[in-house]
Amino acid sequence: MRPEPLSRRALVLAMLALAVLALPFADLAVSAHAPWAALARMGQGLLHPDFAAIEDLGAATARTLAFALAGVAVGAVAGLICAPFYAFRPLRAVLIGLRSVHELFWALLLMQVTGLSPTTGVLAIALPYAGVFAKVFAELIEEADPAPARVLPPGVDAFSRFLFARAPLVAADMWSYILYRVECGLRSSAVLGFIGLPTLGFQLDSFFRIGNYGAVGAVLMIYIALVVTIRHWMRLALVPLWLVASLWVLGGVSTPPMGAGALWRFFTVDIVPAPLREGHWADLPDWLGPIVTGQILPATLITLIVAQLALVATGALAFGGFSVLVRQVAGFAVWPARFVTIVLRTIPEYMLAYLFLQILGPSMLPVILALAIHNGAIIAHLLSREAEGILAGLRPDAPRGAALWGYELAPRLFGRFLALSLYRWEMILRETAVMGLLGVATLGFYLDSALATLRLDRALMLILAIAALTAAIDALSKALRGRLGAASLSLVQNRSDTRISGVAPTSPAVTEMGANTQARACVPREMQEHLTSALSDRETRFGLQSLLRQSR
Repeated sequence: MRPEPLSRRALVLAMLALAVLALPFADLAVSAHAPWAALARMGQGLLHPDFAAIEDLGAATARTLAFALAGVAVGAVAGLICAPFYAFRPLRAVLIGLRSVHELFWALLLMQVTGLSPTTGVLAIALPYAGVFAKVFAELIEEADPAPARVLPPGVDAFSRFLFARAPLVAADMWSYILYRVECGLRSSAVLGFIGLPTLGFQLDSFFRIGNYGAVGAVLMIYIALVVTIRHWMRLALVPLWLVASLWVLGGVSTPPMGAGALWRFFTVDIVPAPLREGHWADLPDWLGPIVTGQILPATLITLIVAQLALVATGALAFGGFSVLVRQVAGFAVWPARFVTIVLRTIPEYMLAYLFLQILGPSMLPVILALAIHNGAIIAHLLSREAEGILAGLRPDAPRGAALWGYELAPRLFGRFLALSLYRWEMILRETAVMGLLGVATLGFYLDSALATLRLDRALMLILAIAALTAAIDALSKALRGRLGAASLSLVQNRSDTRISGVAPTSPAVTEMGANTQARACVPREMQEHLTSALSDRETRFGLQSLLRQSR
């Protein structure tokens, strides 16, 4: 039985009402002594970048790239191996748990066993990515055309059947998705530097601590250039070379020694709840109770408050801001607006929050601003790309400026905007939990405190709570997107009169909840969601173009 459809207005009002209810409990104070002076110093550094420490920056850039490529490669291989068995419920539950925990949390946990080593960074990226890759690859394999497999002899084993009948059909889409994950891996790799791994994030943190804002500007420029140019240096033919180079770079990273038996102690002692470790099972409720009532529940509430305010702010920035990215609406202002958008959607939320924290001081405000600006830039970029497709189908005498946005673009893209916002909701919540490492009392704050005091059993309880909360929001987001109905998310009524980037006619197959069921049979839902959430034009070029060809 299909669920009752949910109106757009009801969804928007519900989200606004939740944000209004959360507002009185939010700490939005500016606690910095002189925020404008701090902003001026930072702006001066960004305008005059200092590349004097280019040798250190070069090494950090190489390590950032190496961690990302190695982590994505391990995650992709593990996901490909698990994909044929994704329907097996115990395995699927494990994979969901892996991808529900942020890379920073995995790194903090792995650090207790492997220390500040390349293994920590690679596995911190690979573990959650393996869960994501397995789900996407499983849907690609499942929904590939079964006709080639039918002509194989009955005795062919499952591996050969996949290798010769299914793999050629899904290889292009798998590669497109791997490219997208390399971009995500670069962001994750950079952020891992804030907990001590030798990437660009470590350099950024170090330069901030000594007030060298010129060097901070140099780090940000190098990082943005690395991400923006990925389509030029990440070619399929160069993958073996990049992987060998990554292993060579990581092999040269010096690692502080860890004590013997750290892995065995971690699993048999450290993460075992204290009462069970001592054989006092009856004391388990007394041990767990204060953790739940004193840490998990209040931190979950704070996490939800910050995430809800960030979600509403994201929506306001995205829906109001995508107009300045459309040339027919904004005119010449579109070029600086596009440049700013590229910068904001390239820098990770954690890095933005760190920057805002230096300016505004500790509160929820830097976190909310960082989450809203980054995710708002992503959604605005995607909406502007789809607006270009709509404009290609309009008459030459169609209105321009605010009238074009208000009468043509906003009504047609509103459903799409809601779907993208709901999709980013789970990601916003996941990042909100991580912001506790910066001092905000979300779940990550208590996790960091537990790890700092070596109470790994408590840390494990907090990680399980984070994974459960993330999975719950993800399920709620999918349910709400389903209840919105296919009609409300169709980008256009006639796919012959709209083009994305001028390359191919669009169809509802590229939307998260498209109405064309025949196209959806060719394009898995999760593939649509991940590819359309890409952070650069590369996904349109490599991913959406191939999906559109299939849907036609």
